[in-house]
Amino acid sequence: MIFSGPASAGGLLRNAVLKLGLSIAVTLAVGAAVPAAHGRTPCATTAGAVALAALPAEAQTTFRQIRSGGPFAYSKDGIVFGNRERQLPAQARGYYREYTVRTPAARDRGARRIVCGGALPTNPDACYYTADHYQSFRRIAE
Repeated sequence: MIFSGPASAGGLLRNAVLKLGLSIAVTLAVGAAVPAAHGRTPCATTAGAVALAALPAEAQTTFRQIRSGGPFAYSKDGIVFGNRERQLPAQARGYYREYTVRTPAARDRGARRIVCGGALPTNPDACYYTADHYQSFRRIAE
């Protein structure tokens, strides 16, 4: 005998499959990326680029400071970024460095950062901007 009511295992499975299908359809319909592990997009290269001129003025200033080698306002600027969130393309440890983007009226470093990768800090291969403390990144297009 096969049970098809909502309380049966078959009914629960069918409901779960329908909900999953609906969730995927809604996600694709609004043009969002299907989340990877930890509910985040797979990597910043798929999130699209942002023009340097479109970033907040403070981010543009930080970017210019990176290119000129400083000076930087925060002692942690230029430290190795570990990419533990796996939001950026995988690279060897030490490839990425992070820099604080000043947030007006913030009492601490705030959530905004620029993370750059490459052998030469003043001439990085790529830089990424995050306004939400590493939850998402957008590649900076110069």
